[in-house]
Amino acid sequence: MGSNNKVIFELGELFSGPGGLALGAINAKIENNRQFFSLRHKWANDIDKNTCETYRKNICPDSEKSVICGDIRKLNIKSLPKIDAFAFGFPCNDFSIVGEHKGINGNYGPLYSYGVQILNTFRPKFFVAENVKGITSANEGQAFKIILEELSTAGNGYNLNVHLYKFEDYGVPQKRHRIIIVGIDKNLGKFFRVPAPITKNKHIPVKNIIEDLINKSNIPNHELTIQSKKVIERLKYIKPGKNVWNSELPEHLRLNVKGAKLSQIYRRLHPDEPAYTITGSGGGGTHGYHYQENRALTNRERARIQTFPDNFEFYGSKESVRRQIGMAVSPKIAQIIFESILKTFAGINYKYVESNYEFFQNNLFNIQKTG
Repeated sequence: MGSNNKVIFELGELFSGPGGLALGAINAKIENNRQFFSLRHKWANDIDKNTCETYRKNICPDSEKSVICGDIRKLNIKSLPKIDAFAFGFPCNDFSIVGEHKGINGNYGPLYSYGVQILNTFRPKFFVAENVKGITSANEGQAFKIILEELSTAGNGYNLNVHLYKFEDYGVPQKRHRIIIVGIDKNLGKFFRVPAPITKNKHIPVKNIIEDLINKSNIPNHELTIQSKKVIERLKYIKPGKNVWNSELPEHLRLNVKGAKLSQIYRRLHPDEPAYTITGSGGGGTHGYHYQENRALTNRERARIQTFPDNFEFYGSKESVRRQIGMAVSPKIAQIIFESILKTFAGINYKYVESNYEFFQNNLFNIQKTG
């Protein structure tokens, strides 16, 4: 934890991704009455080789072995160094709005339970968990209730704060909405509050973030995608903010798709609004498209929209990097969350809003488990 005037929380991570949560954590620093509060990376785990390499090079270049790359189901949790802070953006594949909503019964759903094991093993003073909004409706809402109950009763027990954050309200130039759960050890008698939005009535336009990249080429991960002539021609008919379905295209450029028509197919950004959600997928016209140029976004443009700094270099193929960026937690929102946690421990008041998921917190212990 540190000396009398320095309180340093040692952070462990599961499903760490390329380091969005970690970057926000290590950038979070709070001072109160000459007492300094901060976080320090201790260890991290992810299954993807390129993702682990990105994390190592950017977050912990001096302790690369602290990133354990491999399947979490084979991870020896008891062998990990002690931590007093924990973060995990557990896989959302089975909780996403796009998909079959398998929830807790899917291949990925039960992986949250490894986070519960960490809480039971190390009893960290606090944890941060992140997931998609779809988690709240998986299995008709039962999966989320079970997850919350298990998190709240793990370790010494945790006071939970559950909130759906709209990232564009927090200075992120992207309409990205995620559930973030913060738990603080009940023995400490502290309660996390949702930090008040800072850009709710003045969202950051995407052009403010990526416009200067149009004529730059010497920045990491800024390679242009080679577009086919047909894609270039199709984009010429799509105006900023529009997609392939609500644009007037000649017959030969239309898509012959029946059933669900995803709104992000060949959808261009609108320069005067935040970007729509940057995702890890990229097939079938879902790369995200520039508002001015007839092309897909570069990975550096995506990274900026996700609030990664230009000196944060991603490793792996262009497709791997796109996936890493889309799956990452925005470092900016992560820093705001961690700074608010540090303020809670430091006894510093800050502007906050009420959680929009009080229902779950009030009903946690009335849950009837099935099965």
